[in-house]
Amino acid sequence: MIPLPLQIIEPTLLLDEAKCRRNIQKMVEKAARNGVKLRPHFKTHQSHAVGQWFRQMGVQAITVSSLKMACYFAEDGWDDITVAFPVNTLEADRLNRLAKKVSLNVVTEDAATISRLDAVLNYPVNAFIKADIGYHRTGVDAADTETIDAMIEAFKKSNQLTLKGFLAHAGHSYNSRSHATIQKVHYESVDAIQTLYNRYAKLIPNLEISIGDTPTCSICEGFGPATEIRPGNFVFYDITQAAISSCTKDEIAVAVACPVVAKHKDRNEIILYGGGVHFSKDVLDLGNGNRSYGDWVLLAENGWGDPVPGCYMSKLSQEHGTLKVTREMFDRVAVGDVLLILPVHSCMTADLLGSFTTLDGKRLEMMDKRREYFLD
Repeated sequence: MIPLPLQIIEPTLLLDEAKCRRNIQKMVEKAARNGVKLRPHFKTHQSHAVGQWFRQMGVQAITVSSLKMACYFAEDGWDDITVAFPVNTLEADRLNRLAKKVSLNVVTEDAATISRLDAVLNYPVNAFIKADIGYHRTGVDAADTETIDAMIEAFKKSNQLTLKGFLAHAGHSYNSRSHATIQKVHYESVDAIQTLYNRYAKLIPNLEISIGDTPTCSICEGFGPATEIRPGNFVFYDITQAAISSCTKDEIAVAVACPVVAKHKDRNEIILYGGGVHFSKDVLDLGNGNRSYGDWVLLAENGWGDPVPGCYMSKLSQEHGTLKVTREMFDRVAVGDVLLILPVHSCMTADLLGSFTTLDGKRLEMMDKRREYFLD
């Protein structure tokens, strides 16, 4: 095995900064070319340092997945933040700390929540109606005009809330396995938001429509009446995105360095220190009853190369990862080596490992989920 240029003793998330910056630049250019604002989802990296790379390329507005994450990025000077998760009115203290300091956008999908939210707010907040355009996770069906009309009336009665428009997420694009199926989801999504725009543009002043998922934003052009896009995973990508065809495997910007702790020749299996608590249990179906929890890649001169054919993480338990390999590759590995694994889901893997190490040895910290951010 080629030796790592870093001191690795435990599962460590390596970040190829050059690839990451290229991924950011491509999406910045995509948004500019299509006349939409890029409001990237920062839940993937959760890092002030990586956030600064976006800022250096002109990004001024961001998306996050929780109020605590919004507080974390507000500490670093981000002042236009959308929390793209149904607003939790029990977090009134965080809501008000944020609303006092930044332009805060929240998401809701029913009139009763609008009333509850207005009652706990001390400062103005912007809001989007979450529209379900096919994913069927959260949101009001885009065709349910009765519910949407009732929500608009509730916003009119609010003292602190201003309705900005609609927010949607075509998460069902993750079921795709080709450009053609991603494009089909994209065209259907654009049609759905066009219908919303046609009905409500005159009822909602300066109507904004926020959409975006990594597959459609990566390969499609033209976002209809959308005013902004919110992809997130594209900053790193992963082997799921490669399987979807959102990216190539040489665009994946993170890999987990895992020590080899055991070998089993009778099964052609290598046991890694790297399990579910490091990768998550997200899995990629390979067909024929085989499943992958990650692809093995070899170190190259400037990072890592393509996945090793016929070798993949076949099982995970809490701390153990089982790497299924060919006999040729089995004989090239020794206990004590450190192997690199491309993750199935980079967002979950980053969240679990909690920091990045760049290929030149810099450690980049992420949000500390145990800490409260007070914005003082």
